[in-house]
Amino acid sequence: MVQGIDFGADHKVRLPDRFNVAVPFIDRHVPEGRGGKVAIRTVHGEDVTYAELAENVNRAGNSLMAQGLRPGDRLLMVVKDCPAFFYLFWGAIKAGIVPVPPNTLLRAPDYAYMFEDSGCRLVVYSSEYASEIDAALLMTPVKALTVEGFLAEMANALPKLEARLAAPTDDCFWLYSSGSTGRPKGAVHAQRNMVVTSELYGARVLGVTENDICYSAAKLFFAYGLGNAMTFPLWAGGTAILDDRRPTPDVTFENIERFKPTLYYGVPTLYAAQLAALDAAPHSFSSLRACVSAGEALPADIFRRWKEKTGTIILDGIGSTECLHIFIGNRLDEYRPGTSGKPVPGYEIKVLDDKGQPVKKGESGALWIRAESTARYYWNKPEKTAETMVDGWLNTGDTYREDPDGFLIYEGRSDDMLKVGGIWCSPVEIESCLITHPAVLEAAVIGQADADQLIKPKAVVVLKQAGSGGAELTEELAALCKKTLAPYKYPRWIEYVAELPKTATGKIQRFKLRA
Repeated sequence: MVQGIDFGADHKVRLPDRFNVAVPFIDRHVPEGRGGKVAIRTVHGEDVTYAELAENVNRAGNSLMAQGLRPGDRLLMVVKDCPAFFYLFWGAIKAGIVPVPPNTLLRAPDYAYMFEDSGCRLVVYSSEYASEIDAALLMTPVKALTVEGFLAEMANALPKLEARLAAPTDDCFWLYSSGSTGRPKGAVHAQRNMVVTSELYGARVLGVTENDICYSAAKLFFAYGLGNAMTFPLWAGGTAILDDRRPTPDVTFENIERFKPTLYYGVPTLYAAQLAALDAAPHSFSSLRACVSAGEALPADIFRRWKEKTGTIILDGIGSTECLHIFIGNRLDEYRPGTSGKPVPGYEIKVLDDKGQPVKKGESGALWIRAESTARYYWNKPEKTAETMVDGWLNTGDTYREDPDGFLIYEGRSDDMLKVGGIWCSPVEIESCLITHPAVLEAAVIGQADADQLIKPKAVVVLKQAGSGGAELTEELAALCKKTLAPYKYPRWIEYVAELPKTATGKIQRFKLRA
């Protein structure tokens, strides 16, 4: 337990009335004897010790203030996974400035919208994204620096910085939602939120310690990656592995064998691609004590095949930008394939029907969550805030049901659910069945009207070997679903595509398939 911070039997965080979250995550490690320990390793051969990290965070905070930023100002940081991300993020927080790390895969109009929406005073960006950022700056002018330019100025800044104190519930940083429908929303997180996720899920569920080496294929710019590769290892005094490349199966295998992480974090679509690659060539996973999955529900078949191939268990869970990290998850000593697990200690859940009443166990409903890590509000979105955040509860937008043993089963986004023959039908259940066929890599199920204008399931399938689809396979897949699922759930149409549209977090964008 970090000195001065306590979690009671109710798993509620007790923080000082005034503190700065950069102190427990960054500053404390040197006096606790970890100054010479490596905090960050990169694929480019960079090693950053905890002492170097603390000094560079201070220099970054001083450099931001030298750029004219003041407490409460927003810093938009379009930065790849590299040590500079840590320096900027924590340096801003320590100086009282609000860092906002958006998706690095966006286009100029999206960035221009964020520049204007956030009212940011400065944009710092990796040079790889210059073409999109330059175009966005023409649409919405704002002061901007490349990471390289900022690091050059940072080198001349003072290495000491007094932490600006705040209340635990004061604004600390933002994360923009993926914007799968409509414009992205800025979820405003408080000083305490990273403490809550890092202790309740990172330390208590995953058991992250200073001996752990964390490697996340999911990037730092969204909530899942931010916890995996930054806050969890920093909270425990462990080591983070950073790679700015696209996380292909070959890249992830290379990093696992080279850096020997103890914890690996991926998403279901990547695990599926890795399994396909493992059919061609084996790789070593001996260093891993656990794997974690989020972003989409992990099919039980992927869990089973991964365990057979690698000897390791994938702990599936569900999190969100608004909740900051996983709030329902499986654990090493309590897991059930095909489920999201059980609520993380300290997180309350309820499953409600269309009238806002709790459903019976086994029935489907809307998932609501209450926790101390949830965003305080959406920036500039009072109506959306009032609709989604009600009396301390957050409407996740997900449909769930609870099995007899208390494990929670994901049935899809509420707006992705299908009503077939008057009965609600989960697209996730059909997709999980389809991928058990040896020819199928991925599948997405949507609703489509038949000749009588009745909604029926349609499957959009990615095959392991492109171009191998046909009438015979279509019949096989339909028969598989009829045999495995309730008869009305089988897909009436099956379309074969090269890839599925996804968000940066790996979530399938079914609304694009419906368009």
